[in-house]
Amino acid sequence: MKVRVVFLLLCCIWGSTWMFIKLGLRDLPPLSFAAARFLLATLILWGIVAARRARLPRGREWLLLAQTGVLSFALNYGLLFWGEQHISSGLAALLQATIPVFGMLLAHQYLPGERLNARKLAGALLGVGGVGVIFSHQLGDRGSSALWGSAAVVAGAAFAAWSNVLVKAKGLKLDASVLSAGQMACGFLALAAAALTFEGNPSKLHWTPLAVVCLIYLTLVGSVAAFLLFYWLVRHVDVTKTMLIALVTPLAAVLLGFVALGEQLSWRTLVGGAVIMSGVALVVLRRRPRPEAVAAET
Repeated sequence: MKVRVVFLLLCCIWGSTWMFIKLGLRDLPPLSFAAARFLLATLILWGIVAARRARLPRGREWLLLAQTGVLSFALNYGLLFWGEQHISSGLAALLQATIPVFGMLLAHQYLPGERLNARKLAGALLGVGGVGVIFSHQLGDRGSSALWGSAAVVAGAAFAAWSNVLVKAKGLKLDASVLSAGQMACGFLALAAAALTFEGNPSKLHWTPLAVVCLIYLTLVGSVAAFLLFYWLVRHVDVTKTMLIALVTPLAAVLLGFVALGEQLSWRTLVGGAVIMSGVALVVLRRRPRPEAVAAET
């Protein structure tokens, strides 16, 4: 029951963040927006770490935090925020849903208990095919900016999946708050350096009330609460099952984008999204053993 509650909470939270990212990008440049989000989240999480007196990382654990922090926060979110400037929030959520496909391929290398099989390979092919359908629409009708925006989100998904698998393989001894805080700190440093280089002084940005509200929501709910819940979930289920969240959140994101932002999705985008979701389902859903097979084993 507890696992199901955490799973549903994460689906609701991450289903709504896409809309808040899109709204915040109306006033803020992408890298600075993402960096500000993780600066605030990092400070809060390190406060939680101090209050809990959690064990700090040691030795090579710092290297793991740096590596996965750059992958999941600097690269993934930097590319995601940049890409969502050029595509709808719903489409960004659909493309980010390829995380389980990449995670499945990488888990085969890093996690002996999560090997490839024919069903997972079929899911990967469906996922790639769905992305191809969406890309064909972007290339034919929307122009290069939408195509590059979509490609950026997909690339970010691959980096996020790599980070998730590395955490599952090497980081399960770390406290969830320490893991989140360390990753965000490393990701923030890389994002901040890129933002200062390409977008200038953050104090001169257009900090509207809407931008501030979006930043606060993404920080407190989308970052602090969500990632603590996520890493709790990672410890209790297979890494590919945690990525099942990616099968549900795009539906909420598309619905919110349609209702609240007036976003429209073409039929090819909807078809491509459905194919991606089908592929993800094959990757993360497992068949239950038949009753007679269970009986034979007992």
